[in-house]
Amino acid sequence: MPTEEIFIGRQPILDRGQQLVAYELLFRSGSKHNSANIEDNLGATASVINHAFAELGVEQALGPYKGFINCDESLLLSDMVEILPADKIVLEVLESVEVTPQIIERCGELKARGFTLALDDFVHFEDKWRPLLDLIEIVKVDLMPLSPDQLGTVTRALQRWPLTLLAEKVDRREQAEHCLQIGYHLFQGYYFAKPAIIAGKKLGHSQLALMRILGLVLEDAETTALEGVFKQEPGLAVNLLRLTNSVATGVRVKVTSLRHAITVLGRRQLQRWLQLLLYTNPAGGNQVASPLLQMAATRGRFLELLAGKLKSGAHEFEDHAFMTGIMSLMPVLMGVPLEEILKGIQVSRDMQEALEHRSGQLGIMLHLAEALEAEDGEICHLLTEQLPGADHMMVNTCLTQALAWAGNIGREST
Repeated sequence: MPTEEIFIGRQPILDRGQQLVAYELLFRSGSKHNSANIEDNLGATASVINHAFAELGVEQALGPYKGFINCDESLLLSDMVEILPADKIVLEVLESVEVTPQIIERCGELKARGFTLALDDFVHFEDKWRPLLDLIEIVKVDLMPLSPDQLGTVTRALQRWPLTLLAEKVDRREQAEHCLQIGYHLFQGYYFAKPAIIAGKKLGHSQLALMRILGLVLEDAETTALEGVFKQEPGLAVNLLRLTNSVATGVRVKVTSLRHAITVLGRRQLQRWLQLLLYTNPAGGNQVASPLLQMAATRGRFLELLAGKLKSGAHEFEDHAFMTGIMSLMPVLMGVPLEEILKGIQVSRDMQEALEHRSGQLGIMLHLAEALEAEDGEICHLLTEQLPGADHMMVNTCLTQALAWAGNIGREST
């Protein structure tokens, strides 16, 4: 059987405190006919799961987070599912699976092996689900087809069991807030990454200070000039030290001061951490690994790694790729239009074209990163074809490495 061109996607799952707790791992075909329809479903899934976990290191890429994986009947009943790490993986029983005695028995076996079980795309309560609801721990309720009244009815029916309720396809913040109020525990979707741009809003003091520091780094200013700006924003300095001491940096010595960070990291790496610093709490709080930081870090690192594969040794292109990924989410972070942000910091022409129009090689790469997040296999295929030298294997490798790197941000190295 020829190797199916499959792209690994991922969707974030957040808790009630808006912190990232898991990713749903999505395996999407690059077929032009149907991005999610894979012939010989079990064979294709087996191939992808084996490749993703054994060769690409998805287990390591998940970092401290769990991975949710869709399971149809054939996958649930196969021995293959047992090779997955039970402590890291949540098995999602698809809504298309018929609840038979064989399925109930198999779910009991998998639970005994340590797997967490979830029921996917739940919409209407029916008696046939009762035996399964006694075994599973998480129910994913699909918000799209439900009115608020219908959602309330479904939710009340499920709350008779000691279940963790997950709202999926959450596209708007108002949806998340409503589900929070009626008792949902987990939320899946990109509602946190939708721009909330307010006309006339200006950048905050800390954001302006960081823009100034970034500008100084890009101009190769003296270390004392950088320190001078940081001294006015001690919370930012604290977070910079936390970031540079996280295991994602690979720094072997503990960084203890801004001057030390500049010396140990060098200007090129310092620039990366300053860009990520935009996504942390400016007061220097503990919530460093926010979902938006994770998303920005993954995008930036993915583009940087892909740039390195496409143009080996072109450090400036890699720098521009990383910065493009980070800056693509700044309108969401800051609540101001991209044009306003670009006034505060000079970027190269290729970066500006990529950010504003998704054009040029950087623009295609950024569009590809967004397509991976949107689980659109067909668009991923078309965009990959526009990058000479790229293929789906290269894209998946870069994504898993980027996920692993981003997952370690904010975790103190020992």
